[in-house]
Amino acid sequence: MVTPQRAQRTQRDKDDPCTGRVISCALEVHKALGPGLLESTYQQCLAHELSLHNIAFKLESPLPVDYKGFRLDCGYRIDLLVEDKLIIELKAVEEVKPIHHAQILTYMKISGISTGLLINFNVKLLKDGIKRFKL
Repeated sequence: MVTPQRAQRTQRDKDDPCTGRVISCALEVHKALGPGLLESTYQQCLAHELSLHNIAFKLESPLPVDYKGFRLDCGYRIDLLVEDKLIIELKAVEEVKPIHHAQILTYMKISGISTGLLINFNVKLLKDGIKRFKL
């Protein structure tokens, strides 16, 4: 039986296949490693998994801030920028807080990229640690 949530997710994946492919890769990493490791470990493993699936990405992509016509390199980095159209912000925290949501939304606004995934690997079931954002 197809639940309304599953039907909505299936339609979303059809509309945005890149997101679905990245989530599949993240699920594979979580299945192999489980929770409890450092964010940097998940980042490197997800990057490897994306490479195995021939998904183009940039690791630690610089994110300059444009302020009143002045470009500032403040040291912000996007954890993973997939196909120049999807921001991935990774966490390995006990609880995702509103500031984490604000962070990815701000990164999306500054970069002009309208889709983002916040993935917290420090959960028993990864589906509980994935949040999709759309501007």
